[in-house]
Parts: sequence; structure tokens; C-alpha cells
Amino acid sequence: MQTLLNWIRSAQTDAGERPGVTSEMAAEMRKLRAENRELKHANEILKSASVFFAAELDRNNK
Repeated sequence: MQTLLNWIRSAQTDAGERPGVTSEMAAEMRKLRAENRELKHANEILKSASVFFAAELDRNNK
């Protein structure tokens, strides 16, 4: 019964009959959060690589 009520509420929200976050907006937010996690991870990798290569350059220049 609760599942049916959730579906009805979701359909009403999607139709603009009820306030709240639409299914489309929720899906976009999930997608953007996942992309943000990936970008943060890539940024950490790039930071680590730049520290490594800076140390290598410093070692080779001595």
C-alpha cells in the first residue's frame, strides 16, 4: 500500500500538482553527485601526480 502511495505522490509531483523534487530533477542530482565524486577523485590523482613529478624534477635538478 505504501509503495502505491509513493508512486501516486511521485506522479503528482512530476505533474506539478504537488510540491517537491521531480523524478527528473532527482535523477539529474544523482548524476551530478556521481560526476562530482569522479571529478574529486581525478583531482586527487592529479594532485598526487604533480607532487610526484615535482619531486622527480627537483631530484634531477640537483
